[in-house]
Amino acid sequence: MVYQWYPGHMTKARRAMQEDIKLIDLIIELVDARCPQSSRNPDIDEMGKNKARLILLNKSDLSDPAANRAWTAYFESLGFAVLEINARSGAGMKAIQGKVQEACREKIERDRKRGILNRPVRAMVAGIPNVGKSTFINSFAGKACAKTGNKPGVTKGKQWIRLNKGLELLDTPGILWPKFEDQAVGERLALIGSMNDEILNREEMALSLLVFIGENYPEALEKRYQLTLDTAGADGDAQASLHSALALLEAVCKSRGCLKKGGEPEYEKGAALVLDDFRSGRLGRMTLELPKKEA
Repeated sequence: MVYQWYPGHMTKARRAMQEDIKLIDLIIELVDARCPQSSRNPDIDEMGKNKARLILLNKSDLSDPAANRAWTAYFESLGFAVLEINARSGAGMKAIQGKVQEACREKIERDRKRGILNRPVRAMVAGIPNVGKSTFINSFAGKACAKTGNKPGVTKGKQWIRLNKGLELLDTPGILWPKFEDQAVGERLALIGSMNDEILNREEMALSLLVFIGENYPEALEKRYQLTLDTAGADGDAQASLHSALALLEAVCKSRGCLKKGGEPEYEKGAALVLDDFRSGRLGRMTLELPKKEA
């Protein structure tokens, strides 16, 4: 399956971001903590060079705590300010104002030397679809000032939001980039829900996810489904892993009643269940990728 999703409004949004970038001091980039690198748009690095940067590892309650620490250290090594948050519950949100000041220290000092005091930091909130930008803004501002939705691409217009005397936010629609050079990136984004499931093969996605879980978090399968995945051959035999995953998906279907008439497994329904269990955290805290030096 080829992973690609680039609706027309995203082209327009990218052009708008290129113009708006001139107006701001800081880019606050939300990434999904379950795949921090894959959920970053490389266009933002290009458009935002010479701007202060703050990366928020959102949904960090769903990701592996050890991996969160590894990614924080990695992004800090690149010169970014970094913070783990959960925009929905509010975890980590109180620390953001301090991180903004830290990220913009040079800008604030330049203003002070010019005699400009208390000028608010103007920040752009950026990120790919469904990463939680609107939920973050609403939580940070303490009111529903940005439209939210559980479908990718709900935010389609530009909104300036004044939070306090020291900070103004520019919300932007989520944008993907036109082409994934690495299909593994597209697959990870599909697994976390940043693409429209209706255009994807959920059975293939679930099988790939089960292979990954069997190799990296096998205890989750036993805890959630009371099943084990035979990963013998996983080190070099992808076909063996896939066969084991298919057997597991069949077992999940049977244990959860995802059956057709006659008792045959209803794989599509079982696949949707596995994906939902992963996305909701019911399978436990998991991270799909690590920084290259940590992998």
